[in-house]
Amino acid sequence: MKKLFLLSVLIICATFVQAQKKFSFGYFTDLHLNKDEASNSFKGLEQAISVAKKNKVDFVLTGGDNADVDAMKAENLEAAKSLFQRYKDIVSNSGLKWFYSIGNHDRYWHSDGEHGSGLFSSYFGKPYYSFEHKGWKFIILNSTEVCNNKYCISDTQKNWLVSELAKTPADQPIIVSSHVPFLSLYYPVLEGYYTDADTFVNQKEIRGLFDKHNLKLVLQGHQHLYEEIKVRGVQYITAGAISANWWGGNFHGTEEGYLQVNINGNDFSWDYVDYGWEVVKK
Repeated sequence: MKKLFLLSVLIICATFVQAQKKFSFGYFTDLHLNKDEASNSFKGLEQAISVAKKNKVDFVLTGGDNADVDAMKAENLEAAKSLFQRYKDIVSNSGLKWFYSIGNHDRYWHSDGEHGSGLFSSYFGKPYYSFEHKGWKFIILNSTEVCNNKYCISDTQKNWLVSELAKTPADQPIIVSSHVPFLSLYYPVLEGYYTDADTFVNQKEIRGLFDKHNLKLVLQGHQHLYEEIKVRGVQYITAGAISANWWGGNFHGTEEGYLQVNINGNDFSWDYVDYGWEVVKK
C-alpha cells in the first residue's frame, strides 16, 4: 500500500512538473513601427496583440526591427524617442509580458551606446541578455553589431555568451533569438544570389559555442520571409514579419503574421499566425 501511495505521488509530481513546462509564446518580428499614420503600423501591432492574447501566450518575444529610427538624423531625436515611447506605452497596456530583440532599424546612431544601441537600451533594456521561463533558457543576441562594416557578434558579446553558457546546464533546453539570421537560404535558392547582409558574418563561430548544449530552436527575423531549416538537430525559423512588406501587403507570399511557439516539456511545435491585418486596413 505504501509503495502504491509513493508511486501515485511520483506520478502526480511528474505530471505537475510537465504541466509547469507547458506554455506558448508569440515571436513578433519586424514590426517596423513608424511615424507615417497612413501605414497603420500601430493599429496593426494592436491587432496582433489582440490575437496573441486570445491564443493565451505567456509572453511576447520580439525579433528586432521594432521601430524605424535608424535613418533618423541627429535633429530628429525627439521623433525617435516618441516612436519608442508610443511603442512602450502600447506594450505596457497590453497585459502581456514582453522581451525584446534589437534589429538594425532599431539603431539610432546619434546617442550613446555601441553600435547604435544606446537609445533602444534606454527604453527596452540591454541589447543582449538571457532569461528563463518554466525550465527553458532564452538567449537574446544582438546580431546587428558591426565588424568591418558587416553584421556580427562582437568579441565583447561573444565573451558574454561564453560566460552565460558556462553557467547553463548542458541538458537545459535553449531558444535563441537573433534578428540577423544564423542561416537563410531563401535568396540564394529562389533569387539566385547571396549577400553578407542575409546572415551575420561570424555565425559559424557563434553557433559552435552551443555544441555542448541543448540548443533546440533559433528564431530569426530580418528577411520578412517565413522559412524553416533544420540542421544537426537544431530548428531554425525565419519568422516572417508583423509588417510583411512593411505594411504594404504580403512579402514574397508571406502574409502579415507572427510565430506562435508551443512548449510541451522538452518538446516544441509552432504555427505561423495570420493575425488579420485585413481587419485594420478596412
